[in-house]
Amino acid sequence: MGLQWGDLDLDAGKLRIERAIEATKAKGLRIKSPKTRHGRRLISLPQIAVEVLREQRKAQLEIRLKLGIGRLLPTHHVFGDIEGSARHPGWVTDQWNHVVKTKKLPHVTLHALRHSHASALLASGQDVVTVSRRLGHASPTITLSVYAHLFHKTDEAAASAIEAVLKPNENKS
Repeated sequence: MGLQWGDLDLDAGKLRIERAIEATKAKGLRIKSPKTRHGRRLISLPQIAVEVLREQRKAQLEIRLKLGIGRLLPTHHVFGDIEGSARHPGWVTDQWNHVVKTKKLPHVTLHALRHSHASALLASGQDVVTVSRRLGHASPTITLSVYAHLFHKTDEAAASAIEAVLKPNENKS
């Protein structure tokens, strides 16, 4: 929710996470730093995400031009309102739930998508340190504790790998 257009380099396929949005009862929306120093990070984007973000930018620009409110500034929020201001995090949740219901998809929370992303990366063989950095965890230990259940699948592969190292090669003379 804190992502601003200036945080994106779509030509390079990079996204910099610099801030988060917090909804407070006393002060409304508050822009804050990520929880840890590792929360500030640079993430490489898959090409499909770059294409979707380009479409998002184009759609925002077209609406702004029709309304005569000018161009997008680097400080305007990617998922902000028409003026480029941050939206309440609940708005995104409501929009997500609407799409899920309309498309008759299984109900999955936005936070569960974060877990799915991490699980898919780990299942594809990405190392824990890379996944941890991508998630903005303070330490790979946190990533390991949250996703430890995924590693039992690789234990059999580890046994096979050590078997191959220890087993004498029958083709040697």
